[in-house]
Amino acid sequence: MAYHCAECGHALAKWFGRCPECQAWGSVEEIGAGARPRTVTAGPVSAPAQPINQVDVAAAQACPSGVAELDRVLGGGIVPGAVLLLAGEPGVGKSTLLLAVASTCARPNAPSLVVTGEESAAQVRLRAGRIGALTEHLYLAAETDLAALVGHVEAVRPALLVVDSVQTIACAQAEGAPGGVTQVREVAATLISLAKERGIAVILVGHVTKDGSIAGPRVLEHLVDVVLQFEGDRHSRLRMVRAVKNRFGPTDDVGCFDLHDEGITGLPDPSGLFLSRRQEPAPGACVTVTLSGRRPLLAEVQALVAPSTLATPRRATSGLDAARTAMTLAVLERRGRIRLATADVYTATVGGVRLSEPAADLALALAIASAAGDTPLPPGLIAIGEVGLAGEIRPVTGVQRRLAEAARLGFTQALVPREAEQTSQDMLVTEVSDIREALHAVCQPATP
Repeated sequence: MAYHCAECGHALAKWFGRCPECQAWGSVEEIGAGARPRTVTAGPVSAPAQPINQVDVAAAQACPSGVAELDRVLGGGIVPGAVLLLAGEPGVGKSTLLLAVASTCARPNAPSLVVTGEESAAQVRLRAGRIGALTEHLYLAAETDLAALVGHVEAVRPALLVVDSVQTIACAQAEGAPGGVTQVREVAATLISLAKERGIAVILVGHVTKDGSIAGPRVLEHLVDVVLQFEGDRHSRLRMVRAVKNRFGPTDDVGCFDLHDEGITGLPDPSGLFLSRRQEPAPGACVTVTLSGRRPLLAEVQALVAPSTLATPRRATSGLDAARTAMTLAVLERRGRIRLATADVYTATVGGVRLSEPAADLALALAIASAAGDTPLPPGLIAIGEVGLAGEIRPVTGVQRRLAEAARLGFTQALVPREAEQTSQDMLVTEVSDIREALHAVCQPATP
């Protein structure tokens, strides 16, 4: 009796609950006698091979979904016959987004079909009425059986099929409970075959594990054409869609959405969510430009420095990387000659945005220095650059795009690393080489 891993194909002499090769749980299966390799004879082909320059590319043209931010991520729209996997945490808004997409894609001769296995049809109908997704060409079915799902596809003949979610659909011919490795693989293979044969665009909703990875077998991500990650903080209205895999377009773009009581809408200019609205500049606030994929987004970093009565002063961060914040504090203390060892330091971002790229280091350092000296930074200023341990300001990518976006939103001054080709006709650009030069340029003491 022999066994093998369904994920990586590793051969085993006995059964294990976890594959020792790829560390996947529940993927070890017994190899039956009929599973041995055998000679395959030639059979009929579905279509004759032809020269590559004679292949018709019309079938691979993307059709706009009606949601501009989603089309931006997909590379123009949804391709007929493509299979998309949308994964995200519970309650982030996956079902709401796809219900809106199915409604905008529904046409008289190309209806949309939504099959829900997690909610009743009445619950989905209430959500559709709330977000304005009611149309006579949008069909809805509540099923958890794969055969019944295929029957609905036969009856409706949709151009777009949404399955919410793939972990709730079960195949009677496959072993295991719904959501298991065998079940998910069988359901996905059937739906992918259905999409390719009939030219139906299929969107699968996928669950995620507690560490944020897509639940189920890893082979699911290899089988589908597009893998989308839906991200967002429960306490923020902002939602982002990123393409982890895309056979029809780029994977370095991001779509921004606003989740509210009336549904979900695209945000072509989301920078306003990340900037505070005040009449006069305040100490401890600095604006930077972060790149999310190829998209520049403005974000505001805030800091508060207060005298501490504790033996170990507090260090609290929200929306920023704690390790980089601690490093920036050490650089300011040592290289910038700013006393912070006896002060509580609190740092945060506006609007719930998370800043993890090093380009926000300089804005964080200036915000902390401004808060420590209780001196506001010049109005209309942005700061871009990575701060090194020696206090140097290192260059970052996409500076021109960042400056253009800041100038478009009305910012007039920029602090950037000292590097060639960092100019802007609409802004006063100041190049700095180290943290002390940056502090001297903007953090001048207030005159009494």
